[in-house]
Amino acid sequence: QVQLVESGGGLVQAGGSLRLSCAASGSIFSINVMAWYRQTPGKPRELVAVITSSGSTNYADSVKGRFTISRDNAKNTVHLQMNSLKPEDTAVYYCNADIRGKFSSLRTYWGQGSQVTVSS
Repeated sequence: QVQLVESGGGLVQAGGSLRLSCAASGSIFSINVMAWYRQTPGKPRELVAVITSSGSTNYADSVKGRFTISRDNAKNTVHLQMNSLKPEDTAVYYCNADIRGKFSSLRTYWGQGSQVTVSS
């Protein structure tokens, strides 16, 4: 089955950097949009960054200039490079992707979530 597996979360001091990765695996035919969301307990999930299959990107205003989303199509992987981290960035980060399987139609998949904690 198609699945998204995240890695790279952890604890970092304010001003530091962290890189999240999310790899899609399984019987994949193609991957359309890939994105990163984040969620804090009691708050709605927030779109952080998105990247299209052609490489176009868009960011939430709160992370613009600090975060960079990228993808490696050969490895079916999306990354989120997070620089100049702030305590407000603390959240569980989820990758998201619209994937067409070799034997299935297009659908949305979610990663398991990665805890990112930024200390002050």
